Amino acid sequence: MNRDLTDYRKSYDKMNLEEKNAPEIPFLLFSDWFKEVEEAGGVEEANAMTLSTIGLDGYPKSRIVLLKHYDHKGFVFYSNYGSEKAKALQDNKNVCISFFWPNLERQVIIKGYAEKVSEAISTAYFQSRPIGSQLGAWASNQSDVINTRDVLEERLKSLELEYADKEIPKPPFWGGYVIKPVEFEFWQGRPNRLHDRIRYSFSVDEKKWTLERLSP
Repeated sequence: MNRDLTDYRKSYDKMNLEEKNAPEIPFLLFSDWFKEVEEAGGVEEANAMTLSTIGLDGYPKSRIVLLKHYDHKGFVFYSNYGSEKAKALQDNKNVCISFFWPNLERQVIIKGYAEKVSEAISTAYFQSRPIGSQLGAWASNQSDVINTRDVLEERLKSLELEYADKEIPKPPFWGGYVIKPVEFEFWQGRPNRLHDRIRYSFSVDEKKWTLERLSP
């Protein structure tokens, strides 16, 4: 296996990011960008984000999860609390999430720490999910080794019979996390690889966000 990819080239020239147009609070810029990405189209799941954690083995690990809510308090996603990512978060709550939106040549990188949301919030979201997704949460011991896919299919069939005429409760081992940011970096592709990079850093002492431009 030997493939040269040096001929991959793309020019970024759709938009720019200037300090004068950047709000004082990064959450506002994120919200504006998210809406613009949705309206522009071409991205099937604009809420897909890369979540990076430090595993119990000391290695970083990244995977795609879906953002389900955001506001000035943070960014919420859901998971099995027995999963590999959940065990990593229990050991080290510091995380990084990132969004890449090629339709507008944008990327957002967010550093922060994760905390579990309340049971009430997790339950309300669980009950809003399709029945298949609810049963799937019960059927899968996420990150556990299984012999074949048949194990999952058999569990699902059993659960479908068990809850055929019943409300499906939220599993006690399943729920949400909110990522509370301490740093945002907004990246806007520009020509000649001279991309715009604006970083917001939060000062705990001053209780405010500081904006800086980074060299590409």
